[in-house]
Amino acid sequence: MTTLKIDLVSDIACPWCAIGYARLQQALSSLPELDIELEWHAFELNPDKSAPQEPILPALSRKYGRSEDEMRAAQASMMNIASELGLNFDKMQQRYTCNTFDAHRLVKWAATENKATKMKLALFDAYFGEAKDVADKAVLVACAAQAGMDKAEARRILDTDDFANTVSEDIAKYQQAGISSVPAFIINNKYLISGAQEPAQLIQALQQIAGESG
Repeated sequence: MTTLKIDLVSDIACPWCAIGYARLQQALSSLPELDIELEWHAFELNPDKSAPQEPILPALSRKYGRSEDEMRAAQASMMNIASELGLNFDKMQQRYTCNTFDAHRLVKWAATENKATKMKLALFDAYFGEAKDVADKAVLVACAAQAGMDKAEARRILDTDDFANTVSEDIAKYQQAGISSVPAFIINNKYLISGAQEPAQLIQALQQIAGESG
């Protein structure tokens, strides 16, 4: 059994991050000889906490300099990919832009109980599946409960600065390392796989890395 450490840099507001994780899981199901230690790391697509929230399609249209119809088609394509992977992206076109800093704080807290992945998946589901505001405390507390975490403790953390430094240091570390887009998979602190690669490509890359690490 070969153990690989995967540091996954991602944002809750990034649909390709949800797809990338699902594709990684698909790839790993074909690689029973690998033991994976996965750690989630924070990245913010919308770091301005004071920015007003706006509907996703016009926001993406302005960001990428493409028409809303083009962005709608791109989102629809992602919804099809997500559906084939068993992800709930039903309302991804109805969501609003939002800041995810507090959501990242809860992921860091969940990691202390080995539930970071459950927390991340609950947040993805809320944002893309239900178009909920993952900057809203009530939504975040509900996601924490869905991940099997304590609701009262989630509320307490959101009312304080707990894990804020951890998230800020995380974001800064990977920005300084040159990560400018997500998802980014860093394997054994040495190899970088950028973007939501297809499972077949991930299998090939992970096998090659395992062979060099063995």
